[in-house]
Amino acid sequence: MAELFMTKYGDKKIVIVGLGLTGLSCVDFFITRGVIPRVMDTRIVPPGSDRLPDDVECHTGSLNAQWLMNADLIVISPGIALATPELQAAADAGVEIIVDIELFCRVATAPIVAITGSNGKSTVTVLVGAMAKEAGWQVGVGGNIGVPALELLKKPCQLYVLELSSFQLETTYSLKAAAATVLNVTEDHMVRYPKGLSQYRAAKLRIYDQAKVCVVNALDELTWPIESKSSGYIRFGVDSGDYQLDSEHQQLVVNQCPVLATRDMQLAGQHNYANGLAALALADAVGIPREASIQALRTYSGLDHRFQVVHMRNGVRWVNDSKATNVGSTQAALSGLKVEGTLYLLVGGDGKAADFAPLKPYLSASNIRLYCFGRDGRQLAQLRPEIATLTETMEQAMREIASRLVAGDMVLLSPACASFDQFSGFEHRGHEFARLAEELG
Repeated sequence: MAELFMTKYGDKKIVIVGLGLTGLSCVDFFITRGVIPRVMDTRIVPPGSDRLPDDVECHTGSLNAQWLMNADLIVISPGIALATPELQAAADAGVEIIVDIELFCRVATAPIVAITGSNGKSTVTVLVGAMAKEAGWQVGVGGNIGVPALELLKKPCQLYVLELSSFQLETTYSLKAAAATVLNVTEDHMVRYPKGLSQYRAAKLRIYDQAKVCVVNALDELTWPIESKSSGYIRFGVDSGDYQLDSEHQQLVVNQCPVLATRDMQLAGQHNYANGLAALALADAVGIPREASIQALRTYSGLDHRFQVVHMRNGVRWVNDSKATNVGSTQAALSGLKVEGTLYLLVGGDGKAADFAPLKPYLSASNIRLYCFGRDGRQLAQLRPEIATLTETMEQAMREIASRLVAGDMVLLSPACASFDQFSGFEHRGHEFARLAEELG
């Protein structure tokens, strides 16, 4: 494998754009194969710069256009848009630009399960990994979640399970997934995609290129391949599809055969049952024994900050769904949600130029009260002004809510927005919610 790599890259000038964990994994990938890359980052002191070997040149504070133009290969952080003028100029000059996932796909030998979607992809990725582990398989789980993909190459694996973002898929060409899915497509990252939802969707659908099996959402046509080039095409959904949730009897059904009652799952919520079905379809597609997958569905309790009950007292549930950083994710949280008392819904933050209108039908119930905060709080309050309270911060909203709570109520943080206007990330926002829930509850 190293010999093949050296044949392709050994005499090339490599530039890595963007440090952090992913950038460092790229540096290590090349150095262990005898290639010394150059590194640049627009931040003055990028994370990980202190861990660079002495013989790696590093330019910080801006993009070095000369390095880019002189490169044979540029490996960019997924967060840096191809439309960045310096990168566009290099691309126009014929310089190849890829992300770490493309490097990974060129050398990985084990089958890959590839997962994307606007929402739920982290849950499904970790769940498929849990199914493989339950079966005793050596599995590497990473990509857009947790471990950078290139780090997974350092240990033997029978299967790779990768969460992939639209940003990563834009410059990945060699992915030949054993099974791939687009879980759903709703507006997100519209600043990155000026041509709108169709441009964002096109990036997501690249995951199906050369895939052996496509797993699609039966109820979301935007997840279907425009032209299916795969030999398999499997559907999952609520009351629809090969893998479906029988909502009347509350059970997971595969090809009309019940396999698990939802009451026997740790995961809760209709959207999570759909995630479980998608994971099961992917696991079946790559030959993970069904009994291991069902056992994982019984025991997997979900991700932090994803519809997580963080406090329950006096009949009131406080639910942290801080990872709901876009409209579609909040829609998923509200879909099919039944609350005995009043639902106090916390929304707000940086909406990333999204259209909030699709949330309006989910706010029509008589027992919902809307609490809006942060940069786009005022815009969210306009969805239903008569039930909305506007505050500057999440904490102010939670303190107002606390005095009104009675048994049967739920306080749900499902913000539909990114957190960076007031927090360091969705994790920080979720931890603050949990801390305040404990104090106020």
